[in-house]
Amino acid sequence: MDTEAQQTERDRSSRPEPEAAEDRSRFALVARVTDWLPGGWFTLTLFACLAFLLVLNTFVAQPFQIPSGSMEQGLRIGDRVLVNKLAYRFGAGPRRGDVVVFDGSGYFGDADYIKRVVGVGGDHVVCCDKKGRIEVNGRSVDETAFLYPGDTPSTVPFNVDVPDGTLFVLGDHRGDSSDSRDHLGSPGGGMIPVSRVIGRADWIVWPYAHWTRLTRPVAYARVPAAGASHG
Repeated sequence: MDTEAQQTERDRSSRPEPEAAEDRSRFALVARVTDWLPGGWFTLTLFACLAFLLVLNTFVAQPFQIPSGSMEQGLRIGDRVLVNKLAYRFGAGPRRGDVVVFDGSGYFGDADYIKRVVGVGGDHVVCCDKKGRIEVNGRSVDETAFLYPGDTPSTVPFNVDVPDGTLFVLGDHRGDSSDSRDHLGSPGGGMIPVSRVIGRADWIVWPYAHWTRLTRPVAYARVPAAGASHG
């Protein structure tokens, strides 16, 4: 019998596996941290949850409370929407009809705003056609499905070209919204840079009875691309 070979095999089997040693080391570190923290595991778990929520809020999704009636009747004062901060992070840009939250500092005012995108870079937006509707790239847009009841598309006439990299935005409650129409003479000409967009409002999450998904209206689907021929 090869006793040397047997001894070598026993020596190998008695050595701790590297992964098991690492696991024990990590567990020991966590145990030391919980011993040091007041509240132990409860406090550590709370900190981990807060860190997760911070990362989620910073990079993925953020709640936003509706501050005014400018987006009624779809979004009411006090509603909370969930803003998708990844919607435009991988090459896609805001589209006509999207409801977006943006930083209006230097353009609308020192606050975050929520409005609907009516025109994107390169678009020609006019108010109004013979039937009182907004035109985008020569196509009339029927906004009755989401405009506040009794509102007209605009009592302020405008005829604007939206520069590349910017957005022309309006509130759904046109009679109670300070938006691109009111800032045509301000820095930026009433346009909001896409870089100022925080994200797209995708869900109403509070109050629970008002829980719903926010979808892009079909009214904008037939609008031709900027520069396309209009027939």
